[in-house]
Amino acid sequence: MIFIICLTACIFTGSLLSGAENDLCEEQGIIVANQSMLDLWYKKNGSECTIWIHEHVLIIKPKETVGIFSDMTCETRYCGDASYGLFKALDRDRDCGVRILPECSLSDM
Repeated sequence: MIFIICLTACIFTGSLLSGAENDLCEEQGIIVANQSMLDLWYKKNGSECTIWIHEHVLIIKPKETVGIFSDMTCETRYCGDASYGLFKALDRDRDCGVRILPECSLSDM
C-alpha cells in the first residue's frame, strides 16, 4: 500500500516538474540585450516607438512581438519582427537570455 502511494506521488510530481520544464521563461519573459553597438528603437506589439539604448535589455513575454528599428521614427528596420517564440528558440542554455549583435545577428547569451 505504501509502495502504491509513493509510486503515485512520484508520477504526479514528475508530471508537474516536466510541465514546468517546458517553458521556464514563460513567467519572467526572455531578456534580450542590445549588444549591437548602437542605440536602436523598438515597437512592442505595435506600441509607440521607444529608444533601446545600447547595453540595455528588453523583456519579451509570451504572445509579444517586437519590431526593431535603426531610426527614431521606427521606419527603418534594423531587424524584422521578432517574437517570444523566436527568442526562446535561440535560448539554447535555457537561462532566458539572448542578445542582439551588430547587423541583427541574434544569439544566446
